[in-house]
Amino acid sequence: MGEYLVAFNDEWVPEHTDEELMAKSLALKPLLAEMREAGVLIFTGGLDPDAPVFSVDAAGGTPMFTDGPYVESKEHLGGFAVLTVDDEEQARYWAGKIAAACGWPQQVSRFQVPRVRQS
Repeated sequence: MGEYLVAFNDEWVPEHTDEELMAKSLALKPLLAEMREAGVLIFTGGLDPDAPVFSVDAAGGTPMFTDGPYVESKEHLGGFAVLTVDDEEQARYWAGKIAAACGWPQQVSRFQVPRVRQS
């Protein structure tokens, strides 16, 4: 069993009207239900473009908070789903269904498998 992040960069998505985005949302509902029923969907979401963005660094021993980075970054995450599946083949299957339902590309990454400590 592995956990995968299926995500898209907001820059990959062409401009849509509110009505078009609502239609995409409605098209995704049956797929999300199918994924829940199959037991593969852990979580799905997107980032709030109006919420504050900040960073924290505790390298000096005390957490230091600063504003940013900002949306201008070329690595802006548009939305994502976290899946738990048996193997990469299943991750590809579900990512393909997500890409087809959204109508834009998706990127698939596997989460690191926790290492077991030897005593």
